[in-house]
Amino acid sequence: MSQSCIATLCNLLFSFKGPFQVVDPHELDHSRVFYDKKIAQEVPADSLGLEWAGYVLRITGGNDKQGFPTVSSACWRTATRATAHAAPGEGEITGLTDNVLPKRLGPKRASKIKRFFNLSKDDDVRKYVVRREVTGKKEGAKPYTKAPKIQRPVTPMRLQRRRHLKSLVRRRTDRQKEQKAEYDVLIAKRLSDKEAKAAAFKAAHHKPTTA
Repeated sequence: MSQSCIATLCNLLFSFKGPFQVVDPHELDHSRVFYDKKIAQEVPADSLGLEWAGYVLRITGGNDKQGFPTVSSACWRTATRATAHAAPGEGEITGLTDNVLPKRLGPKRASKIKRFFNLSKDDDVRKYVVRREVTGKKEGAKPYTKAPKIQRPVTPMRLQRRRHLKSLVRRRTDRQKEQKAEYDVLIAKRLSDKEAKAAAFKAAHHKPTTA
C-alpha cells in the first residue's frame, strides 16, 4: 500500500462493552497488519503488542480527510479507519476492555424494545423504556428524567382499528360472493330462456316429413 493509503488514525471499538479509543497506528508495534486490507476483513492483533494477544480486529470502514467513505472493493486516501473487536483476547486493555459503558439512549420502537428486553406480547413496553436524567440549565433546578416517545405501539385503539379493517374486508368479500351468486342465477336464467326460445322457434318452423 502506498503512503497515501496508510491510515493516520484508528478508531478501536469494543462492541461487547461499548468503549472505544482513537489511536495512531504508527504508535502501535507492527501496524502494517492493517495495510492492504478491505472492509469486513478480520486481522489478528497479536503483532500489535503483548496486551493484544488473542484479540481479533474486524475492519468496519473508514474515510479520507475530505470525509469520503471507503468502499469494500478498494481503499484509497484513507485518513481514519474504524475497527471493531471480532473476538476478545486473553487480557484486558486499559481504557478499552476494562470498563463498561451503558447505552445512553435505548430503543424507541415498540418491537425493538420488546426484542431488547425479551418481552412478551402481554408486557407493557411503556414500563421498560430507557429513561435518562437531565439537569436543568438554571441554578438550583431539580433534575428530571426524559424518555423517548414510543413509536408503533400496539394500543387498544390500534387493535380496534385493525378489527374494523378486517371486518370491512370480510364484508366486502361476502358482498362479492352474493353478487357472484346473483349473477350466476341471472346468467342461468338468460341461458335457459335463450334455449327455450330457440327450441320454440325450431318447432314452429319445422316441416313435417312426407311418407
